[in-house]
Amino acid sequence: MSRPDRVPRAVLDAWAVIMPTACSGCGAPDRSLCAACRGQLRPTVHSSERLGVSVWSALDYAGVPRRVLGAFKDGGRTDAAAALAVPLRAAIVAALASQPEPGIHLITIPSSRRAWRSRGYHPVELLLRRAGLRATEVLRPAGETVDQVGLGIEARRLNRDRSLVARRSLGGIRVLVVDDILTTGATVLEARRAVLDAGGEVVGVATLAETRRRHPDVGSSPETP
Repeated sequence: MSRPDRVPRAVLDAWAVIMPTACSGCGAPDRSLCAACRGQLRPTVHSSERLGVSVWSALDYAGVPRRVLGAFKDGGRTDAAAALAVPLRAAIVAALASQPEPGIHLITIPSSRRAWRSRGYHPVELLLRRAGLRATEVLRPAGETVDQVGLGIEARRLNRDRSLVARRSLGGIRVLVVDDILTTGATVLEARRAVLDAGGEVVGVATLAETRRRHPDVGSSPETP
C-alpha cells in the first residue's frame, strides 16, 4: 500500500469529494492531515525526570501535536494514527536504547470502561500496532476515575491514586510504561506504583508528547526511526 505522503494529489482530491474532511492539525479542507502539519509531528526525542522516573518523549504537547492528538483521542480521528505512531516509536526506541540489558516489556495504561465505551478503541494500543509494536497486558483498572482534563496537580494525583492493579505477580519483570500524553505524570506514576507493588521494575516511561514548561530536558535527540 502506498504511503499517505506519496498518494497522488489527484487521488486525494477525488477522495475529498467523496469523503470531505479537514486537517486535524490546522483545519485545512479536504485533507485528513496536511503536509505542513505532518511535518510538525516529526519527532525530536527529549528526556526528562518525574519524581526520579526517566521519561522519553517525542513531541511537545502544544500547537499542532496537541490539536492532532486531541482529535485522535477524543474526536474519532483515527486517520492520524499512522503519523502519530512514528514519534511514539521514536520515543520507545530512545528509551530502550538507554537500557544496558534487553528483555524489557512494553506496557500501557488501560482505558477506563467509560473511555472505552466512548471511543471504541484504546489510543496507545492502536498507535503501537501502527508502529509494529505490541504491549504486554499487565495492568487493569481497580476502579473508575474521572477525566483528568481541568484537574490540578493534587487532584490528578488523588484521582489516580490506587486506580490500577497488576493482573499477576511481576517478580523479575522489567517494564517500560508507554503512554500518549504526559502532563503532571500522575497516571504513569500510578502505573509505576502498581508494577512495583506486584514485584516488577519500571525502567522508564516513553510518551508521544509531554508538557515541558515545568520540566527541563535531561537530553535530546533529533533521530527519527
